[in-house]
Amino acid sequence: ASAVMGLRSLGVAGFNVTIPHKSSIIPLLDGLDVSAQSACAVNTVKNADGKLIGYNTDGDGLVKSLAEDLNFLPGDGDIVVIGAGGAARGAVASLCRAGAGRIIVYNRTPARALELVESIRLGHTDTEILMAADSFELKSCMRKASLLINTTSVGMNQDMLPFVDLADLSNNAKIYDMVYVPSVTPLLQQAREIGFRSANGLGMLVGQGELAFQIWTGILPPSGLMKSNLVNICAS
Repeated sequence: ASAVMGLRSLGVAGFNVTIPHKSSIIPLLDGLDVSAQSACAVNTVKNADGKLIGYNTDGDGLVKSLAEDLNFLPGDGDIVVIGAGGAARGAVASLCRAGAGRIIVYNRTPARALELVESIRLGHTDTEILMAADSFELKSCMRKASLLINTTSVGMNQDMLPFVDLADLSNNAKIYDMVYVPSVTPLLQQAREIGFRSANGLGMLVGQGELAFQIWTGILPPSGLMKSNLVNICAS
């Protein structure tokens, strides 16, 4: 709380917020943009004439990355989302706002998936949001999916999603893993071996950063500038 008050008094244009503060900062702010309201999480704060307004650019960064890295638009077909944490919530809310027709959420703890689905349904009635109650329902949903998104941290330690079998996907499906370190997770390695078009979360990281910069300054950074610099940093 003291850090937030200090930033307010300094008159900074804004700042980023990361785990584990994305939800705990909300009571300290003066208002929330619709992106933060629907995600129940804040990753970007703007100082608007002394009032601190919270935004969430993570989900919109994902939508941008899907278009640029996978040539996928949210309305292109069913989307299966693995996970029900903050990243999943932001992703589902943004996919709904971007025109998704049907989203299916699966989580190893079904109660968390159900809570996410029911809460986001309230404000996004144009999208059919469902949950897969178990691995059998997940398999059935994956057969009809055009996109599979992993929003969990599984893969950071070279581990596989034990309940996901890419053989259940149609040949034209695409795969997105939000994990970007390592750049090729076991899920993405398997996708490449089978021949699925896939991408990691680096584009999402760049997209959310570009949108945050635009919120603070009113200027969108030159296309590709942040990504090329980030790729160089990751490679060094």
